[in-house]
Amino acid sequence: MNLMDRIRAVGGTGNSRPSAPREVSTDCRHFAVYREAGEFPGAWDLTAETLRMMSSREIPEPLDPRKILYLDTETTGLGGSGTVAFLVGMGYLTDNGFEVHQFLMRDYPEEPFLLKHVAAGLEKFDVLCTFNGTTFDVPLLESRFLMNRMDRGCLNLPHLDLLHMCRRLWKLRLGRCNLGRLEEVILGKPRVDDLPGSEVPQRYFTYLKTKRMELLEDILKHNAQDIASLCVLLNHMADLYLHPEKIRFSEDVYSMGRALEKTDHPEQARHCYRLARRGRMGSAAGTALAMSYRRSGEKDAAAEIWREMVRERKGGAVPYIELAKYEEHTRRNIAAALEWTEKALMLVSEPALREDAAVQETKNGLQYRRQRLLRKKAEGAVIHGDSDSDEGQQGHEDPEKRRERAGSAEAL
Repeated sequence: MNLMDRIRAVGGTGNSRPSAPREVSTDCRHFAVYREAGEFPGAWDLTAETLRMMSSREIPEPLDPRKILYLDTETTGLGGSGTVAFLVGMGYLTDNGFEVHQFLMRDYPEEPFLLKHVAAGLEKFDVLCTFNGTTFDVPLLESRFLMNRMDRGCLNLPHLDLLHMCRRLWKLRLGRCNLGRLEEVILGKPRVDDLPGSEVPQRYFTYLKTKRMELLEDILKHNAQDIASLCVLLNHMADLYLHPEKIRFSEDVYSMGRALEKTDHPEQARHCYRLARRGRMGSAAGTALAMSYRRSGEKDAAAEIWREMVRERKGGAVPYIELAKYEEHTRRNIAAALEWTEKALMLVSEPALREDAAVQETKNGLQYRRQRLLRKKAEGAVIHGDSDSDEGQQGHEDPEKRRERAGSAEAL
């Protein structure tokens, strides 16, 4: 039984089975794997608007999901001038399903042929999708095009790097976000008998010595699995961004809110924060929600969130401090500001087993604030703007005001 009879496509879901790959060219080894459309639910409905929520990249409009190229390389090492991509896999949606095309360099003289096929494939697509491609795959291919005196302009596509997108969404809860872990935990499809990536280079070097093609069978399967998983993962993420109420974990929906703020989607971010307030991330989500309103100038809305957090006993001293600022600088109510400051001081002064430097710094800042407000109340001063001109009369600077000027009020 030869390699073509033995090699199988990536295992699908349910009872569907992809076709066995077939060789279609001879200048370098080329395999094609076809998978059924049912394995990629919602993939044909992906829009540029959704991708712009997920990434800061410029996405062409209108977007044809069939114009997204999913790419992954298998290499002779982890970087350096001698590292070569001996296998490049490229997958994409078609009207009938999903195709994966793999180009294998049987020996070093075949590299120009492999790169020629990669360039021809890239030119047909509008968006590139990889996993850690911005750091590894694309720079490596660029260097190989350069070494072979070939045009590398084909790589200048809008690039969706799922590693960074997944970290923004799941790192808070999962920590490690490699592709295999995401398949298992997020997609619920753990790999079985998969070749560890660390063994790939040595397996290829052994093949170069022996020319035994069966040594590469597991590498081809591993590469095809990676590419298909990119498509499934991207579309799973897109569905969550459109429907964050489906997310089970408070950490994930809070992280999505943070990611949406970075891509300049404040309303969608606030929706996520409201959802996250119901779970374990309630304090962090409430703080983020109020800060979002404050940054946009909606100070009254922010103050209402702080009051809710006080009633819910969430956020520690932060909502008290923020309400003190609001009463002093926005409503010009010195008495109310002093009341919130004293409540915050009582909270941070409660006995604890240990007190770190941040707590002590917060306490110092509150004491300075209280002294200043007492003076203003006694003098009947009217505060204009956010000026605290009477601070530092004892040769000290209010630590809290220093943090405010540094733009780190959220750290409180």
